[in-house]
Amino acid sequence: MEVYHSGSRAVQDRTGVRDVADHVGRAIGEGIKPVAAAFLELQPLLVLGAADPGTGHVWASPLTGTPGFARATGPRQMSVTGGVRPGDPLTAALASEGTPVGTIALDPRTRRRMRLNGRLRPTARGFAVAADRVFSNCPKYIQRRQSYETVENRGPEAARHGSELSEAQRDFVTGADTFFLATVHEDGADVSHRGGNPGFVRVDSPRELSWRDYPGNSMFLTLGNLATDPRAGLLFLDWTTGTTLQLTGEARTEFAADGERRVRFTTLDVIETRSAVPLRWSAPEYSPANPDAAD
Repeated sequence: MEVYHSGSRAVQDRTGVRDVADHVGRAIGEGIKPVAAAFLELQPLLVLGAADPGTGHVWASPLTGTPGFARATGPRQMSVTGGVRPGDPLTAALASEGTPVGTIALDPRTRRRMRLNGRLRPTARGFAVAADRVFSNCPKYIQRRQSYETVENRGPEAARHGSELSEAQRDFVTGADTFFLATVHEDGADVSHRGGNPGFVRVDSPRELSWRDYPGNSMFLTLGNLATDPRAGLLFLDWTTGTTLQLTGEARTEFAADGERRVRFTTLDVIETRSAVPLRWSAPEYSPANPDAAD
């Protein structure tokens, strides 16, 4: 598989970073290196992105477990014990052989992240992913959270469904310092991380969000996917209460004359699940790379 498809190339060319992207792209491989395998086994949280095979809607969903629940079981395979909560919009995707998925393991304690994308295969204990690409990103815009605890007897409440954001959900979004963004392309899926000081995501209407696309690694995997397929899924997580807000819809990138990029997301469906994640993390130390939210 080529490192970049036409969508990513188009954005790289538009922003004049093709040479930088070619250099950075050498870090993308098919294998899970020992250091990546060791990192993965320490994580209690994995975020997965895919398209629902029935509706075609793209979602991002959290998976949690005792560290080791997600681990490398071969040079090109990740195995996960368990799955998404009952009723999660990606339940059907995790039961479908060959589903293209993107995953990201993000460790707030070390401000490290690892992405593994590939094809899913259901197993007796969960699922496995045959890796097409594995890579790590720099710590930019990741908020440090020094520790976490697993809250006993915390379980997901009944999910609340809607087609637009309630007032409380709008406050949830504008107060967030992190979210995860799932996108797809012809040959696969991807999940990326977006972070900033609270307020970096704007709620422009009950059905539209927007955020500035901060300078990153110049690969433009996410914006490249959106250039060819606007479907996207967003996951917001309350790192204290475990409440999740999952949105599916479509996104587009606006390029300003001064070089600034802003992504606008239009919501189709919203799912809020209180106490969905049993982890309670310590208060954040905001990344020194974060621009002011008003920028």
